[in-house]
Amino acid sequence: MGPVRAVLCDLDGTLLDTLGDIAQAANGVLQSLGFPPHPVQDYRRFVGEGVQVLFSRALPAGTGDPDRLALCVARFREEYARCWDVHTRPYDGIPELLTGLEERGLALAILSNKPVDFVRMYVARYLSCWTFRVVLGQGEGNPRKPDPAGALRTTAELGLASSEIVYLGDSPVDVQTAHAAGMYAVGAGWGFRPVEELRQAGADATIAHPRELLPILDARRPEREHLC
Repeated sequence: MGPVRAVLCDLDGTLLDTLGDIAQAANGVLQSLGFPPHPVQDYRRFVGEGVQVLFSRALPAGTGDPDRLALCVARFREEYARCWDVHTRPYDGIPELLTGLEERGLALAILSNKPVDFVRMYVARYLSCWTFRVVLGQGEGNPRKPDPAGALRTTAELGLASSEIVYLGDSPVDVQTAHAAGMYAVGAGWGFRPVEELRQAGADATIAHPRELLPILDARRPEREHLC
């Protein structure tokens, strides 16, 4: 890892704990179709690769045909629009981390597999105290992670090289995305997936609390250079 000038963050499971609201909306969809709901903690295994993949995992085996998946996705958007901010909160230490990054002159960006309209709603609701120079989600021509296109679009919009960006995420998909884009992958051990999964996926570093990222970046921050 060379000098760091920006941090690209995943959203769900990294900056915000959205699991309760996702589970509530998805269980509502399942029950509306006559299928049993899942405990909230089961959704740790279901999330991370988009809504369609979530339902391919949440539906009973053999019931996830393309038409039913499409129906689940459409109904989920309706359900989620009603409960997206009931239980969601920033993780402990995230406000301090984001403030510390801005104080160091580092650019901030978000890349999520969540539909982009919801991503923007979350940023406006919970993260408006900080400036994210790029905010990307599903839609607007962005393929789903681990395709690196969104990460590479971020590098272009920031005017940086991939090697100057640290990618912070909580899932193997995030690690794969970071490496495919040539970024340094830091695994968020407080998120939806176990730290061991992040290590097995090849994360360059794993941290247990947001505050642990700052010393890593301080060791690589260009002296007296600021983007913001």
